[in-house]
Amino acid sequence: MQSPPKRRRKGIVIAIALLVAIGVFVFGIKVLQIGKMMSMPQTMPPTTVSSASVKEEDWAPRLTAVGSVSAVQGAVVSAELAGIVSEINFQNGAEAKKGEALMKLDASQEEALLRSAEAEAQLARTDLERARDLAIKKVVSSAELDSAQSKFRRLNAVVDQMRSNIAKKSLIAPFDGQLGIRQVNVGQMINAGQQVVALTALDPVYVDFALPEQYLSKLAKDLEVTVRADAYPDRQFKGKLTAINSMVDPVTRNVPLQATLENPDHALHPGMFAKVEVALPETKKTIVIPGSAVSYAPYGDSVFVIEKQKDSKTGKESQVLRQQFVRIGDARGDFVAVTQGLKPGQTVVSTGVFKLRNGMAVAVNNDLAPKPELNPKPPDT
Repeated sequence: MQSPPKRRRKGIVIAIALLVAIGVFVFGIKVLQIGKMMSMPQTMPPTTVSSASVKEEDWAPRLTAVGSVSAVQGAVVSAELAGIVSEINFQNGAEAKKGEALMKLDASQEEALLRSAEAEAQLARTDLERARDLAIKKVVSSAELDSAQSKFRRLNAVVDQMRSNIAKKSLIAPFDGQLGIRQVNVGQMINAGQQVVALTALDPVYVDFALPEQYLSKLAKDLEVTVRADAYPDRQFKGKLTAINSMVDPVTRNVPLQATLENPDHALHPGMFAKVEVALPETKKTIVIPGSAVSYAPYGDSVFVIEKQKDSKTGKESQVLRQQFVRIGDARGDFVAVTQGLKPGQTVVSTGVFKLRNGMAVAVNNDLAPKPELNPKPPDT
């Protein structure tokens, strides 16, 4: 019969062996589970993207240039004679009508001289009439009659000259237009040729620009011209090509051009910077995608084409990405032209292309995708 200490040691050994067996069993199960998990392919959930179809549209070729706005009629109105400013009859920035008196110089001295000259001319007229009556009666000679006629004409010329000088003391608007800021004040003594105020006709206006000489054969009068100004980023101004210079600049090899635009609200002002597009009459088929679909990179521009792919094992169909390098052409609004790399009917990722990679599984959701436009008008921010 075993002693109590021996029975106690035997029980401890059996318990330890049982615990080791259980540990080995659990470890084996975990090893099998981990092995099974490692043998199964790891798949990432599909990434949600927005998509756009590759379209073929008729785009008219456009020639782009930069230019400046100029006035059809514009002048700095100046004083023709020296004098003291007695009246200013306009407000800065106001509208002026042709023939309207803008400013008057003090003409009191000229008016006094005019009255004296008119009196002498009247006396000369009386002497001439008297000489004619006497010449008919053979009382005076023909030489005396000729002298009276010469004196009358000379004094009348003096009167006309004085009236002309008085008229020049008034500054008259030569055409309809908008006034600038006056440069003289009442009571100021000004010299002949002193600039008084700028006067500009603002409707219509010209836009002067230039294009390379190789486009000269494609240019003709009345081609549609679209102008954008930095001061009005959300507006387009339409006009016509109205003048083609007869000479090409021998230094730049550009041909100077001029377009005419209606400007009823006087939004465009002479001297403003203008971005000009000339639409050529012919159209051509162009492959078009949103500009946001392009991933621009130094080594080449690319897009992600969405294609359907079937799993060879499960037979399940999914959508995956294929990176396609493209060549980009003109841009209009939110769209760009693709000259190489895509075909009409393909589907590309339209936004967020910077976070994608080749072969990635995707799910398409266009509910919140922005709609690209040829003439976008983003809200002010």
